[in-house]
Amino acid sequence: MIFIGIGGNLAGGDGAAPVETCRRAAARLDAIPGLRLRALSRWYLTDPMPPSGQPPYVNAVAVLWVERPGSEPEPGGLLATLQAIEALAGRVRAERNAARTLDLDIIAMADGGQMVRDAPDPILPHPRAHLRAFVLAPLLDVAPAWVHPVLGLTAGALLRALPEQGIRVLDGGG
Repeated sequence: MIFIGIGGNLAGGDGAAPVETCRRAAARLDAIPGLRLRALSRWYLTDPMPPSGQPPYVNAVAVLWVERPGSEPEPGGLLATLQAIEALAGRVRAERNAARTLDLDIIAMADGGQMVRDAPDPILPHPRAHLRAFVLAPLLDVAPAWVHPVLGLTAGALLRALPEQGIRVLDGGG
């Protein structure tokens, strides 16, 4: 099982609204060879973190299922695939935390999302996932029992421990 964070707050390269760009990205995730889109959270509208004056983000979490057990993708290769999908959506990597057309992050992966990896990139679980309501709230939609493999806390407990971060449901689902 692989959990992918989907987000964006700028119009796509073709002028599509951020939510449309993110929906297209979810469809592209389902086209990655050997993986299938198993679930998609509701879409959320979230304030930028850290606060920056940028437009709000659209966020969701997708669950990808490995079609053949034992054929899990290598994390670095999956990250490269996600970055190629971002580029198709017009993503330009400028500065950290800059506004973007599309952001795809590997939140967690392996059996139950329990892989721990300190290096090389990507670090797993995502090193800031536990600090971000825009990751935890949609993660609860698709994996309510997920436990952070390093911290030993559920996504719900982590979310309850956070200060208000300006997150609200955008629509009823993916």
